[in-house]
Amino acid sequence: MTEFIIKPIDITSGKNEVILNEDDATKMGFKNGDRLKIRQSEVSTVGMVETTKTVVNEGEIGIYKDILEKFAFELRAGVEVTAVGRPDSFYFIKEKMKSEKLSKDKIYSIVADAVAGNLSNLELAAFILAEEFVGLDMEEIGHLTKAMAETGQMIDFEETVFDKHSIGGVPGNKVTLLIVPIVASAGLLIPKTSSRAITSPAGTADTFEVLADVKFNIDELKELAKKVRGTIAWGGALNLAPSDDIFIHRVEHGLGIDPLPQMMASIYSKKLATGVDFLVLDIPTLTRYYERGAKVRSVEEARTLARQFVELSDRIGIKTEAAITYGGQPVGHAIGPALEAREALQALEGLRPSASLIEKSCALAGVLIEMSGKATKGQGKQLAEEILNSGKALSKMKEIIEAQGGNPTIESQDVAIGNYKAELRSSSDGYIVRVDNKQIVKICNTAGTPRDKGAGILLHAKVGYKVKAGDLLLSIFSNSESRLSKAHAIALKNNPIVCEGMLIERISDLT
Repeated sequence: MTEFIIKPIDITSGKNEVILNEDDATKMGFKNGDRLKIRQSEVSTVGMVETTKTVVNEGEIGIYKDILEKFAFELRAGVEVTAVGRPDSFYFIKEKMKSEKLSKDKIYSIVADAVAGNLSNLELAAFILAEEFVGLDMEEIGHLTKAMAETGQMIDFEETVFDKHSIGGVPGNKVTLLIVPIVASAGLLIPKTSSRAITSPAGTADTFEVLADVKFNIDELKELAKKVRGTIAWGGALNLAPSDDIFIHRVEHGLGIDPLPQMMASIYSKKLATGVDFLVLDIPTLTRYYERGAKVRSVEEARTLARQFVELSDRIGIKTEAAITYGGQPVGHAIGPALEAREALQALEGLRPSASLIEKSCALAGVLIEMSGKATKGQGKQLAEEILNSGKALSKMKEIIEAQGGNPTIESQDVAIGNYKAELRSSSDGYIVRVDNKQIVKICNTAGTPRDKGAGILLHAKVGYKVKAGDLLLSIFSNSESRLSKAHAIALKNNPIVCEGMLIERISDLT
């Protein structure tokens, strides 16, 4: 055991790594990637060794900002450093890599060590890659789901909880902003926790943040739910299933993968952590061969996925109905945080900005209402539409906005969008045959979403619309002229909205 002076490293690393001078590391027998335990009084953690000749001096240990904050190390006091070996979870990961089935205890060990920072990025990647290429069976996925939930905060709302979740992949899917006030107006408890966007133009939390605060602790969330029956909060502030963020940010992003077992456990661990009893799971899918840009490529694939989700939910005690929905083009006409918030308010105000937005929102809200027993099967959508058309959902949304610190008198016309605008127009007469989800996302993100709340796209034409040459197809918004220019160039080059006539092509004399 050796004592070192702490040298703060003013960088948020997102991983448990510490820095030793090369000479100290050599004396103690440490190499890059070895583990050591840092202890100060009753506080301790495990760190992975990095070595340097210049960043820290002999007798110093460099500790990153986020580790210092998480463990509240006292800078003026030294820390004791001792060598530690690999945790048992390291060997359990190797077992899975060899296609061995993992027990409940072994899966819990892996997840607990991931949360504690006892596994390196390389070891975490090995586990995620094993999920991708070897897979987990449903029993293992059930254990993984429970382990991810139980190693973080758990919320008990002390009554039946309803929720909606989408597996994502379709831009403009702001249906939560309609579903929550509709379901809450029906007398059900729906404390929705949502994510921010990672690669998409807007997560639900990003969109609702245009209207009100989304960051609350558990006690605040419970109080809000009790008061107004519905919330739209950012789940990242609640420490729910913390291993999920670790796997996503330290592995899945960099590798560009999202293994099905991990996706399933990710979704349901957070539902377990928030005490969800009844869930409608939205699975957007492509329905035609020429469509692009959804995670699920066919209705049959969606059915298979739905059955797997329902089996998992049965194993962990959540009643799920999976809803396969149309994902061939964006939901509604607006994509981007402020544009989506405005469109959602327009729908609640009765302005009917988009048939697809209202149709999908009421259909999914209706499933939850039927699951509650407040409507018979097949009648839930009608009740949801009645709540929306009566203005009750708008009133409930204003209650939610006010409870979460926003302006309850805000109207759709008050929502500020990007200061700069560019347009894309049709080059020919014809019908819109495709709206490319991937290109829409690329253009929005280039324009500045999700960080620039006012950036995004407003679609003026969707599949089936008849257009003439020169008609407006879409408008791009941004608060940055340079970003807007780049986004407009991508739109001009990549043709995100395809217009064709009835004549597909001509083949002439081959001679």
